[in-house]
Amino acid sequence: MKPRLLAALAAAALCCAPVSGRAQVQPLAPPGPAGSTLLRPARVFDALSAEAREGWVVLVTGDRIAAVGSAASVTVPAGAKTIELPGATLLPGLIEGHSHLFLHPYNETSWNDQVLHESLAERVARAVVHARETLMAGFTTTRDLGTEGAGYSDVGLKQAIEKGVVPGPRILTSTRAIVAKGAYGPSGFDPRWEIPQGAEEAGNPDELEKVVRDQIGKGADWVKLYGDYHVGPAGDVPTFLQDEMKRAVEVAGSLGRPVAVHAMTAEGMRRAALAGATTIEHGDEGTPEVFRLMARLGICYIPTLAATYAVSTYRGWQPGTAEPAAILRKRQSFKDALQSAVPICMGGDVGVFAHGQNALEMELMAQYGMAPAQVLLSATAVSARHFGLDGQLGTIRPGLLADLVAVDGDPTRDIAAVRNVRFVMKGGVVYRSAR
Repeated sequence: MKPRLLAALAAAALCCAPVSGRAQVQPLAPPGPAGSTLLRPARVFDALSAEAREGWVVLVTGDRIAAVGSAASVTVPAGAKTIELPGATLLPGLIEGHSHLFLHPYNETSWNDQVLHESLAERVARAVVHARETLMAGFTTTRDLGTEGAGYSDVGLKQAIEKGVVPGPRILTSTRAIVAKGAYGPSGFDPRWEIPQGAEEAGNPDELEKVVRDQIGKGADWVKLYGDYHVGPAGDVPTFLQDEMKRAVEVAGSLGRPVAVHAMTAEGMRRAALAGATTIEHGDEGTPEVFRLMARLGICYIPTLAATYAVSTYRGWQPGTAEPAAILRKRQSFKDALQSAVPICMGGDVGVFAHGQNALEMELMAQYGMAPAQVLLSATAVSARHFGLDGQLGTIRPGLLADLVAVDGDPTRDIAAVRNVRFVMKGGVVYRSAR
């Protein structure tokens, strides 16, 4: 064998070797789990009661949860493996409600430069790394709301993860996302040139319907619309009429797909709510009235607090000093949302900030007024319900998929404990375990 080939094979073997240190990472998922495993943490977060149950254990058989409850109540089959997790809290696999796996932090490379200058191959390579980081952080499911110029690559990444080619979370795809013509970016170029956009444009209702059908046909689990956007000097303004969004929702719904709407303005949010959106993202200028409307209609709010926080730091703000207007506005809108009793799903717009740091959103939700146990629910049972995953994920009960995460400490008392990820299982397969 030639020396260069030997060297290449040795390097490949080294890359795939287990990582030493506290966390053992399984780089490739095996074909499937077998047998039974008993997990013995200090406590189990019961999403049905929003309480941490001391002394509970969880039995996993194959890719499903077989039993949960006090150690005395669970019958363990002969030959079952036991994993001890002393001091840890076992949670349902966390759900990231708003991610962009094909983006990386804007303080590294601007959004425009990522869309226009990074090759598709580089962006896919980055997304593979981001998917692994997401899973290792305890997020076993992510809803990816737009590839931002990377086409339908999210569908391919989802398929690669499902086949065990690369490790990563379960992905709910929305492919290219949809914008009103002339209401997205990159922008500001000589009008003679057609500049690639970060989303797919629709110029009239017929085009909108065509784009919705086309994206679903190419693998979109969700349809994402931009209900408003900053267009010229006017700032953020609604970009789709309510009837246009309603038509998109009806078309998507007829094909079994829900719709997420990016909306910063109160009017954009109002139109999206009345058009029948399933979730509304951001809501920076949301008012008590529009949040009450969403609550009445059962529409879930995804606040993306962490994106505003991150962008503010990129612009020079230092946490601990006087907060800029954008963060003060975000605090107020989140407070109004809490008071309205609108369902809130956890989603940080990760990609604006670093993948694997998804817990930042949960920390900010607690800091801005949500009780830690409710934050945990927003990232588990509430998200599962509103993302169409109820009965599969989001709680720890028999029959559900065995997506389970153990963190050191008790996040029902201190939400920051979710950063201390000790163990990650997805579909009964262990991807991360403490030594």
